[in-house]
Amino acid sequence: MAIIRNSLQLRTTQNLAMTPQLQQAIKLLQLSSLELEQEIQEIVDQNPLLEIDDSQRNPREQSLDDMVELRNSKEQGGDHYDIFDNDASITPGEIGGEESRNQISDNAPDPVIPEKDQYSAGLRKKGLSIDNDDIYEGETTETIQDHLLWQLDLSPITGCDRLIGETIIDAVDDSGYLTEPLENILSTVQQSYPETTLDELMPVLKLIQHYDPVGVCSRTVQECLTIQLDSLTTEDPNLDLAKSIVKDHFKLLTNRDFRSLCQKLAIKEQVLKGALDLITSLNPRPGHFAIKEKSDFIIPDVIVKKTDAGFEVQLNPDCMPNVRLNERYRQMASLAQTERDKQFFKSNLQEANWFLQSLDKRNDTLLKVARCIVEHQTEFMEQGEIALHPMVLNDIATEIEMHESTISRVTTEKYMHTPKGTYELKYFFSSSVNTDDGGAASSTAIRARIKELLANENPRKPLSDASIADSLKADGIMVARRTVAKYRESLGIASSSQRKRLI
Repeated sequence: MAIIRNSLQLRTTQNLAMTPQLQQAIKLLQLSSLELEQEIQEIVDQNPLLEIDDSQRNPREQSLDDMVELRNSKEQGGDHYDIFDNDASITPGEIGGEESRNQISDNAPDPVIPEKDQYSAGLRKKGLSIDNDDIYEGETTETIQDHLLWQLDLSPITGCDRLIGETIIDAVDDSGYLTEPLENILSTVQQSYPETTLDELMPVLKLIQHYDPVGVCSRTVQECLTIQLDSLTTEDPNLDLAKSIVKDHFKLLTNRDFRSLCQKLAIKEQVLKGALDLITSLNPRPGHFAIKEKSDFIIPDVIVKKTDAGFEVQLNPDCMPNVRLNERYRQMASLAQTERDKQFFKSNLQEANWFLQSLDKRNDTLLKVARCIVEHQTEFMEQGEIALHPMVLNDIATEIEMHESTISRVTTEKYMHTPKGTYELKYFFSSSVNTDDGGAASSTAIRARIKELLANENPRKPLSDASIADSLKADGIMVARRTVAKYRESLGIASSSQRKRLI
């Protein structure tokens, strides 16, 4: 028979409990400037002891001359935003088929409050601004559907044909191509007009394909280019040859097999080049004439300025509202007589002070991390991405004695305006590749070097991945051919055979 014995044991354990104040501080740390502004407004609306200093310019009301435009299209190799639209002509990758608060009387007396109890969070202006040379304006336009429907309204079609047109236009994507099979469009139309046939769809489709922009609603790139060529009224001597290439030799065109094209058409390279120039002048993405994504206006959180003493790093005073304690309400706190009123003011004052201190802590941490990044990437500030040094989150965390997760939070969706452009803070962190001297090179810098090599290559004899690897090796960077191919593809650059052009 087993004997069960009970005993008492004393154990000491440690548990980390996150207080509401710590949770709030962590939350503020990871918010973007826009999210922070919304959070501040929400807290201010809830707490009568807080107010936004209206004497400081509100980012919502500031003019565009203090903003930096960041296009949605990211520059190759990093989160650097630019205003240039790098839409190229036809490339093989493209050929194929988004107050209410409780009010207290203003007649109440204003007792003097000790200065030691006053807190204020926010950034004071110090004459810091962004140079006018860095100002960009964005714009928005109507969608391709809006543009086509406007033309459909001007066309003398009604009833079934009108519904067919609307259904076709509704199936157009941002590039201007028809995304639904005609059978699906027919099925939709037959719900209202059961007797409709596929033959009745074609005239309406042809009509819309000759709307502005010509070639819209095409089903393939080949069809789109063919429609555009057929619509040309120019007397270009290369027009007939261009039509023949697109209609009958499109596969050779997409593969850039120029030698076979010359042989099949019995023409010389110079004649072929004239036809190709005409083809590349066409628009393989007709929807892009109207579709311009809304520009993202981002107020940089940090601004880096070059001075005689080096690079100065400051927080942007316009990236967040200036929050302070409401003096009138604070003064009312000392006049509270009932226990309920005293508790109301005490709790709100405590929460207000915690919030302001959390804001100050967020600003201090962001500035400390930004300064550390600039110290590590001084050469980048001078030369650009080709001089970017490899750096990981742990490098900054160790130097400023913070946890790596804190660095990750503070660098997410925070932007730095530098002499070389505006970048997300995370852009400055990249992996490394060994060099022959035992050092390391940033993968971002290697991508920049690859872009530089390809920008200067002979288009008649483009560099292969192996040749690029040899060039990097000559620079002391040991990179395998397959690594070069991976970096090249990440930059959106086609292979050497696809980059080959006629001169």
